[in-house]
Amino acid sequence: QVQLVESGGGLVQPGGSLRLSCAASGFTFDRYYIGWFRQGPGKEREGVSCIKSSDGSTYYADSVKGRFTISRDNAKNTVYLQMNDLKSEDTAVYYCAAASKPTTYYMHPEGYDEWGQGTQVTVSS
Repeated sequence: QVQLVESGGGLVQPGGSLRLSCAASGFTFDRYYIGWFRQGPGKEREGVSCIKSSDGSTYYADSVKGRFTISRDNAKNTVYLQMNDLKSEDTAVYYCAAASKPTTYYMHPEGYDEWGQGTQVTVSS
C-alpha cells in the first residue's frame, strides 16, 4: 500500500525556518517526481517544489526560490523541504505527492497521483 506521510509543520514567526519531511512507504523513490504543494485559506492548491527521481533535478515556484530547498534521502525513502525566511503568505497546508507516470505537469497537482494527508504551516507573530 502506497503511503506518504508529512511531518514537521507548525507555528513559526516571520523570518523563521521549518523543515518538512515526507516519508514514503509501499514504494521506493522510483516515481518520476516527488513534489511539495500547498493550499492556503481560500486558495487553490499550488506547486511549491519538486524533485525528479531520475537525475535529482529540482524545481521551485518563483515565490519560494532562494528560500526553500528540496532534498531527498533515498536510504530513508524520505524527501525534505527546508523552508527559510518564512513569510505570512507561506501559511498553508503543505502536501507531499508522488507522480508515478511521466508528466509535463510536474509543478501542477494534476501531474500527481499519490498524496499525503498534509501538514499545517502557520507563519505568524
